[in-house]
Amino acid sequence: MALRSRGSAIRARLATAALTLALAGCTAGDGGSGDGPFARYPETLSSWDLFVGEPADHVPATGVEPYDLNTPLFSDYALKFRFIQFPTAPDGALQPATYRDPEPFEFPVGTVIAKTFAYPADFRSPDEDLRLLETRLLIHEQEGWVGLPYIWNEEQTEARLVIVGGPLEVSWIDGSGRTVEHTYRVPNTNQCKTCHRTDGERLLPIGPHARQLNRESVYADGGGGPGGAENQLARWQRLGLLEDAPAPAEAPRAPVWNDSSTGSLTERARTWLDINCAHCHNLSGSGRTSGLDLRAAHGDRTRLGIYKHPVAAGQGTGDRLYGVVPGRPDESILVYRLESVHPGVMMPELGRGLVDSEAVALIRQWIEEMELGTEA
Repeated sequence: MALRSRGSAIRARLATAALTLALAGCTAGDGGSGDGPFARYPETLSSWDLFVGEPADHVPATGVEPYDLNTPLFSDYALKFRFIQFPTAPDGALQPATYRDPEPFEFPVGTVIAKTFAYPADFRSPDEDLRLLETRLLIHEQEGWVGLPYIWNEEQTEARLVIVGGPLEVSWIDGSGRTVEHTYRVPNTNQCKTCHRTDGERLLPIGPHARQLNRESVYADGGGGPGGAENQLARWQRLGLLEDAPAPAEAPRAPVWNDSSTGSLTERARTWLDINCAHCHNLSGSGRTSGLDLRAAHGDRTRLGIYKHPVAAGQGTGDRLYGVVPGRPDESILVYRLESVHPGVMMPELGRGLVDSEAVALIRQWIEEMELGTEA
């Protein structure tokens, strides 16, 4: 499998000043994916005109804005590169997103959210010899959001729409010098609904929330501050990509889960659970029947799982009685499921096949230091 030194190129070019591309010109690509509901979508990623030059370099085209999150979703340690393509109105003006909190921003019809997953050959040099695996698109159609997976070829020259997803064999050297071999799984289009669905069949983006986007990023076009750094919310407002938003200092800001300088232990643990679990475990998500609500925005201890019996017993409980037992992580179902890779036990049940050991250590510490009667 060919590996190319793409990491530095991608990271160095995560921005461009021009923002004028109309989505209407992007969807008329080279056909679709055969018969069925996805036939109208381009078969190749390059047909979306998200990037200029070599597609694997991920140089944003006009109309495409890179972004990052304070605490991202764990995906088997894969690196991720995120972009949003904003549509234009008939008069050529950009159509901005509308600020919402705590819900994700309201993006106009025609928005395309792209996320590329990749592994470096050696995590001790994460910007070198990067192998691109897949690019997922979330397209805002008139009837709602649609998810599409594009898988990169061995030559790293193109990604093609594969609606059934599939396994990819990968390997890398981790930070300790150990070689890791892993089967990475690209979700199919129906599995996109499992995580992104809320209120029945309605799909929504997961990451683009005010608290996650409220952070500094470095831009190749110079940004708006020293060294090309600029707050993402401020940048979007400056470029006309976001309306009805407060100043970043007045907006919520999620901590970085593994940086103690950005928040307390509780804040960081709750944020990790929020981004990794709460898209299903909320009052209207696909995991609502469990009675768990793992969003960071509430303080209900029972909904968080503290001394809460599971709705259904079975192998998923590990014979434990409660979701969370303060002071006792080994008696907590939450920890048991986060530490498992068994298909009938592990949570999240999609999007990972490895244990996020560092995050589990954080959750364990949070439970160990939790006292009955204190705020969750």
